Amino acid sequence: MFKPYSIEEGEFLVKLARKAVYEYLRSGKVIQAPPDTPPKLFKDKYGVFTTIEVFMGRNRRGELRGCIGFPQAVYNTVNGVIRSAIAAATEDPRFERMSTDELNNVTFEISVLSPLELLEPGNPRSYPNKIVVGRHGIVIQKGYYSGLLLPQVPVEYCWDSLTFLNEGCMKAFLPPDCWLDEDTSVLVYEAQIFKEAEPNGEVIERNLIEELKGCKNDAASKG
Repeated sequence: MFKPYSIEEGEFLVKLARKAVYEYLRSGKVIQAPPDTPPKLFKDKYGVFTTIEVFMGRNRRGELRGCIGFPQAVYNTVNGVIRSAIAAATEDPRFERMSTDELNNVTFEISVLSPLELLEPGNPRSYPNKIVVGRHGIVIQKGYYSGLLLPQVPVEYCWDSLTFLNEGCMKAFLPPDCWLDEDTSVLVYEAQIFKEAEPNGEVIERNLIEELKGCKNDAASKG
């Protein structure tokens, strides 16, 4: 299980993401890592994503407001969070740039990614059995096309691994069964995820396996 950081370090990163966005929206400046940054966050280099959601209540999934990041290590962790947070708030092409007025109505979530791992080429029909929903995120690559889905996405929608692969292909603007093609690469990774429980509130570490159990139980009761 990929868990490089403590809850205290995760809390630091989430609060830093919020601070970075506030300062950038207010002044246009990219903040520097503060003096009290844990040394490990300068040393480590991981892929990082920031997800911003409109808060809909503690027990409800928020409405996406922006999500951008770096699938592979481009910066050290602390600078990756600063830059991905600003990009999620201002550069996601699906949304207009955020305003400072929105900040009290959104939550910030930081996903720290493990290195990408290529699934064995030549045997794509084995992929659904190798991808564990609640543990893995995926990247689909074919030619110039690429699509990434974070590990929390299939949990939030209660997908199985086959649906996850299909949706990954569509995220890359490819046919849903493109993962069966010999010239398609499927990569997996894990993520440690820290999130505000409410705007400016407590920071928690998500347990996707437990969330998936709840999703399946809800689906069973409705069935």
